[in-house]
Amino acid sequence: MSYGQGGPQSQWDPWKPNSQQQPWNSGGDDGTPDWAALAEASETRNKRRKWLFIGGGALATIAIGTAVAMAVVSANGDDTASGRPTNLPPSAALPSGTASAPSFAPTSAPPPLDPKDFISSVKKDTAPLGPTTLFPGTQLTMNSTVYKKGATADTKNCASAANATLPKVLTANGCTRLIRATYTKGDVAVTVGVAVFDTEAQAAKAKAQTDDKSIVRSLAGKGVKTFCDGAICRSTRNTVGRYAYFTIAGFTGGHNVTKKDTKVFSAGDDLQEFTFRQIWRRGQAQASAASQ
Repeated sequence: MSYGQGGPQSQWDPWKPNSQQQPWNSGGDDGTPDWAALAEASETRNKRRKWLFIGGGALATIAIGTAVAMAVVSANGDDTASGRPTNLPPSAALPSGTASAPSFAPTSAPPPLDPKDFISSVKKDTAPLGPTTLFPGTQLTMNSTVYKKGATADTKNCASAANATLPKVLTANGCTRLIRATYTKGDVAVTVGVAVFDTEAQAAKAKAQTDDKSIVRSLAGKGVKTFCDGAICRSTRNTVGRYAYFTIAGFTGGHNVTKKDTKVFSAGDDLQEFTFRQIWRRGQAQASAASQ
């Protein structure tokens, strides 16, 4: 038996599916396959697969190389390739996230004016002055105690409104004015006298020259009977700025004050404190106006 002879040989195409292949032998031989043709087809198929693998590997290599090249370009900071703007300043010129806030030179407001400066000299103490400015209204309240205001007086003859050793002291030190007001609480009456000088030094010197007999004359009237006229009364004396202020407190019934009469002492202390505050407020008001 000779293989591969006896009629036209069928052509086996390795790239066609089996359903499309021609029969092994369309002639009249015994149906034995052509082994030589099969071997040749198998070799051809293997060669094609080899070239496909080689070609695919080359394409993969090219793709990997392209990706690496792009990564290198991006890593090298080619802003045009990444689509970012190219006009940014260098990193050294960019502001740091930890940069400190700008500092400014400290500013300081001028110190407030001292009220005492305005009540220490006639040159600065120019606000209106009188019984109604020092002793306004019809009554005052100190420590929940209400005192009713009685008569007031104002004189440039300071000695005429003083008793005992005080007239001489006031005159010697240049007292220019003596303002008085009387307040009452029940049967207790207090007269406050404010002696005005041109300077703080004059007022301080006058106060230093006073003694326990240096008293302001009590002021009766406007519903207040005469008091401290020959009876023992309690007196105080003090200064602030160019002002020396005095109090005399006693009973409207004319009897003497003793150490047990605490309400007389309290009334004198209250009126002394009130007078100090009024003079100090005068200085504050003028200092505030001058600072505007």
